[in-house]
Amino acid sequence: MKSFYRYFIALFLLGLIMLPTQENLAGNKDRSGQAGAGELLINPWARSSGWGSVSVSGIRGLESMYVNVAGLAFTKNTEIGFTHTQWLKGSGIDMYSFGFAQKMGESGALGLSVMSMAFGDIQITTPGQPDGGIGDFSPNYLNVNIAYSRIFSNSIYGGINFKIISESISDMSAQGLAIDAGIQYVTGEMENIKFGITLKNVGPTMKFSGDGLSLRVIPDEQTTAFTLEQRKEDFEMPAQLLIGAGYDFLFEGNSRLTLAGNFTSNSFSKDQFTGGIEFSLKEYLMIRGAYTYEEGIDQGIDNPESRTNAFKGISAGFTVQVPMNKERGTNFSISYSFRAMDAFDNTHSIGAFITL
Repeated sequence: MKSFYRYFIALFLLGLIMLPTQENLAGNKDRSGQAGAGELLINPWARSSGWGSVSVSGIRGLESMYVNVAGLAFTKNTEIGFTHTQWLKGSGIDMYSFGFAQKMGESGALGLSVMSMAFGDIQITTPGQPDGGIGDFSPNYLNVNIAYSRIFSNSIYGGINFKIISESISDMSAQGLAIDAGIQYVTGEMENIKFGITLKNVGPTMKFSGDGLSLRVIPDEQTTAFTLEQRKEDFEMPAQLLIGAGYDFLFEGNSRLTLAGNFTSNSFSKDQFTGGIEFSLKEYLMIRGAYTYEEGIDQGIDNPESRTNAFKGISAGFTVQVPMNKERGTNFSISYSFRAMDAFDNTHSIGAFITL
């Protein structure tokens, strides 16, 4: 127990130290949207996004690489997963995530995941041809995660996740690196009391570069063209500090009801509180839901001065899991999640996982 407190306090203090380096106070609503790499704040997985990523204290396996990397240490053997998300349905934005987790030795686990975000084809326009007709370009975001977690004791689990970030269009791109670190603590007679803390998206600034920042001009009364390079401004990572707790109510017949809560301290946007509930029927069927609150989220879309989030805060989902080999613990599952919005046609994710 004393060891956990040391890990917990160390990571918490590290978060408090790192967040101010973003030149703001955490949760500063006046700087919402001023950081870059906003895709790092989007949960690309179907199971955990179904209850608002509230499972910082109890996430397990592959999806923990997004929520709290410490949960990767619970990987029993091999886990492979894929999820497709219709982000802001109706906007034409699609997210695809793929990953696998592998147990390493008696106490470690290694994970790799890739998230790609495609925006479709966008018409090219110029000052001389504002109506387009000269072709299309396709923006793309790509995030690669490489994570390692391990069991430190019967109750303490920790891990670290290295992120490679790439954002590009036809003539400009930006690349960056970031790190996540997390700890989970499990206690109780039935190991049904859980605590977790994670620090996410800490890294150096990013900057765009490429031909798209150059402009050919001919000054007045001259015939020679010059190339002007526009100035580029660095942008920072959307760092977060999340603290969560959860409690499992265990019933006869291997059924479970879990209550969980999170506090999220955002560097460049409003702080958030999330509460969620999940019911599991013998691990065959899991139904979940959550609500995320931040200042002004309860205001309607007609009050933009108070509302700075397109989401209403409501999320829900379910998982159907089928055992394939009980002796080896092999199973196959399909998950769906729904995130409610005022604009567009909400956000939907569907994913498939196999545990070997």
